[in-house]
Amino acid sequence: GESESGMLATDSTPFYAESGGQFGDTGRVIWTGGSGIINDTISKGDGYTFHKVFVESGKLQKGMQVDLQVDKGERYGCAANHTATHLLHSALQSVLGDHVKQSGSLVGPERLRFDFTHFSPLSAEEVKEIEKVVNGEIRKNVSLITDLMERESAMDAGATALFGEKYDEQVRVVSIGEFSKELCGGTHVSSTGEIGVFKILSETGIAAGVRRIEALAGEAAFQYLQQIGNVCDELC
Repeated sequence: GESESGMLATDSTPFYAESGGQFGDTGRVIWTGGSGIINDTISKGDGYTFHKVFVESGKLQKGMQVDLQVDKGERYGCAANHTATHLLHSALQSVLGDHVKQSGSLVGPERLRFDFTHFSPLSAEEVKEIEKVVNGEIRKNVSLITDLMERESAMDAGATALFGEKYDEQVRVVSIGEFSKELCGGTHVSSTGEIGVFKILSETGIAAGVRRIEALAGEAAFQYLQQIGNVCDELC
């Protein structure tokens, strides 16, 4: 009912449920005589998707036909940051070595976080080189290609899988030219140029042999650079 919160399940949905470190979609739900705000999307049980909904008006009841509308701004932010995460992973291997493996990640509309195996803190020069490599791939404006493949075939083709993750027999492979190929079910931009710009905020250690990078991509990165520019103008 009105001003109440609950969980909404539908027979199909355009919303992405939180998975693989990526935030779930937000947006709105509209039906005849009412509307609500979807604050999060999660997956439970055997692939069931649930929308966390707050009813603004009317009453939401079983069997209704509803119109689900994804927040395009937040979806784009997540997509830009997720594609940037794939580029960052490959850039780290390119600059630091093949020993670098992903240990965890967080992908939201405003930022990204990437944990990886490495034996020492990164130097300022290494951080700059990683940024340079990622932004270089962004400027190439390479189209992303997604394929559904048998898991073993994907691995044989060189796709990167995350240690400890459970994968179905059929997997989704996201390729960015020859630079990156990973098993991934998340949302991505159509081509790297849509990201615009990538900026590393920090690099720290979180455990023995595990480092963490916090970074921005897309609109959030552009806004951050504008803020830095404003500070420089004020200081000058």
